Amino acid sequence: MSHEDRPARVDDVHELASSMPFVTVEYGSGDNPVYQVGRKSFVFFRNPRPDAFDPDTGERYPDVIVFWVESEADKQALIQDETSPFFTTPHFDGHPSVLLRACRVGELTRAELAEVIQDAWLSRASARRAAAWLNAHGRAGA
Repeated sequence: MSHEDRPARVDDVHELASSMPFVTVEYGSGDNPVYQVGRKSFVFFRNPRPDAFDPDTGERYPDVIVFWVESEADKQALIQDETSPFFTTPHFDGHPSVLLRACRVGELTRAELAEVIQDAWLSRASARRAAAWLNAHGRAGA
C-alpha cells in the first residue's frame, strides 16, 4: 500500500491543509485550528454544537471538521452517497461546505483527503493563486 492509498488520519488534515500555499492558521474557540487562505477559512475544526449530534444518544459530536466546497453540486455529490463519511446539518443549508467527523477520516484514503482539502483551498483562494496552483500541479483548466 502506498503512502497515498493508506487510510487518512487526522494528522493528515493538519499536514495537508497547512502545506497549501499562502495558508495561515487562526485558532477559534477551544483553540481549534482554522486554516485560511487570504483570510478566508477553507478547513476548520468545530467545537461541539447542537446541530451535529448522535441521533441515538443526543450527544453532540466533539470531532466535526468543516471543509469548504466549490458549489452546491459539489456538496451534494459528497453527501448524497450513503457510504460517504461526509454529511451536513440544517445549520449548513445553503453554505458551501461539508462536514466530516474526525473519527471517520480513516474511511478516506490520504489521496482522497488531499483532493478534498485541495478543492477546499481552491474554492477560497483568489483566482490568481488558484490558477497558479493549478498550473503548477498540471491541473490548469480543471
